[in-house]
Amino acid sequence: MLFHTMVGSNDIERSKRFYDTVLATLGAGEGARNIADSGHTRLIYNNGNGTNFIVSQPINDEPASVANGSTVAFSCNSPEQIVSPPTRRGFGTRLIERSLRSYFRGETVLSYPPEGVEFRIKAPLAGAGELVTA
Repeated sequence: MLFHTMVGSNDIERSKRFYDTVLATLGAGEGARNIADSGHTRLIYNNGNGTNFIVSQPINDEPASVANGSTVAFSCNSPEQIVSPPTRRGFGTRLIERSLRSYFRGETVLSYPPEGVEFRIKAPLAGAGELVTA
């Protein structure tokens, strides 16, 4: 199910020493150094089951932080496996639509075209983002 998990690092050499030691105890070999097309250095760890753990310099050249430089990717067989309308509308969908509709004082539309999930907001610019009190 998981294809890779990636974390950002401000110090690749220090991260390599740390993760080489920690992940060796879980059966992963030494991190393979990889230079991305962007020129940023990445370390790729694989334990042989098709799932990778990657440590990377953030590609936007901002410092790595809790979210900057981090991704989680799930493996799938085809785009159709991912981009299909949900069979039910759950709490998360309602929360996203209703909270953003209220926050922006406008209309929200969530759709699922073949090329991906689409979320549109139509709202007036005046007063957008101001605290709404009931």
